[in-house]
Amino acid sequence: MILEMKVPSPGESISEVEIAQWLVKDGDYVEKDQDIAEIDSDKATLALPAEASGIIKILVPAGSTVAVGDVVCTIDTSAQAPAKAAHQASTPKKAEEQTPAPKKEEPKPAPVAEQKPTSYATGTPSPAARKLMEETGVSLSAGTGRDGRITKADVLKAAEEAKGRASMGSPGTGSRSTQRKRMSALRRKLSERLVSVKNETAMLTTFNEVDMKAIYDLRAEYKEAFAAKHGVNLGFMSFFTLACVSALKAFPQVNSMIDGEDMVSFDFCDISIAVSGPKGLMVPVLRNAENMTFAGVEKEIKRLATRVRDGVITVDEMTGGTFTITNGGVFGSMLSTPIINPPQSAILGMHNVVERPVVRDGQIVIRPIMYVALSYDHRIIDGRESVGFLVHVKECLENPVEKLMNGDPQRALEL
Repeated sequence: MILEMKVPSPGESISEVEIAQWLVKDGDYVEKDQDIAEIDSDKATLALPAEASGIIKILVPAGSTVAVGDVVCTIDTSAQAPAKAAHQASTPKKAEEQTPAPKKEEPKPAPVAEQKPTSYATGTPSPAARKLMEETGVSLSAGTGRDGRITKADVLKAAEEAKGRASMGSPGTGSRSTQRKRMSALRRKLSERLVSVKNETAMLTTFNEVDMKAIYDLRAEYKEAFAAKHGVNLGFMSFFTLACVSALKAFPQVNSMIDGEDMVSFDFCDISIAVSGPKGLMVPVLRNAENMTFAGVEKEIKRLATRVRDGVITVDEMTGGTFTITNGGVFGSMLSTPIINPPQSAILGMHNVVERPVVRDGQIVIRPIMYVALSYDHRIIDGRESVGFLVHVKECLENPVEKLMNGDPQRALEL
């Protein structure tokens, strides 16, 4: 029986995909549920599992764009699994053992009296010099030996001179190779979206700084109990997510987007969290983050990040966000202007934490400071809302017990 393998739909609104690569060869025997190919859509890279066991026949080469529902390969389910090859010991033939190898007659050296001095053409290398020239790539037209013969010393000297020229950056030395590789469908779509955001939105960025000492103190006090109780670490992301939820409620225009000539506002907070995966940057969504606790946020982020890194995240898990948080600080970024994730209207950028001198109560003290950035679409978000939003986030992060925990850290952390 010949089974036709069709391209499944990766998600709603996706009509075509690209065969990124085949994980098996034409004519291989595949097992049911074995991953046989990777398919790229404009939102994610997904694995294509075999629907049955049998011999595969590939119909569409890697790199081709196909429509959802197209047949890309067939599987002959009537084929038997190949038997394992029996181990055969290599036994030498008796005839070969008994037959002695013929002796080679060695040429007799000519008597010394008959040997005459040899004259060489200019530039003829000695055997040792010839071997060394092949190894080093040195080319000489003449040497210092008799009759202009090239000696080993000539080659060594030329090789050292060439090495010295290369160390000074002489033109033409070193590798100058190039590689050309087609971008994946995900990367191509991301490129289009980034350019469209730049060209189609009135994007501005406002900045502020956050004193992270209060969060550091809370994590130091409760992180062990939190991890023991919930099985996840108490990280920065739960503080930032809940601070953004509070700010989105205070400034609902930031939790809005443009649809044609209308502005659509949301009474829920679906927070997209940028996660770096093997296929690039993904933005899985925390649904209804306004109803989540610190433990709930940390568990959901860990679950989604694991699915991204394992390459099993679905399109549905990455669509529908109303606001995005991205953390360039994990890569060492001090300050940046994040790009809006369309059709959303704003994105918060986190950065690395650095100890800096700041003034507190008239005294210079050292505090862990993070710069934060809010990029927003100025078409629907004015300066008052954008600056007010970021100040609200700053206040929540610098006073988390009062602003995010209602004065009771143990209860807020469910300890």
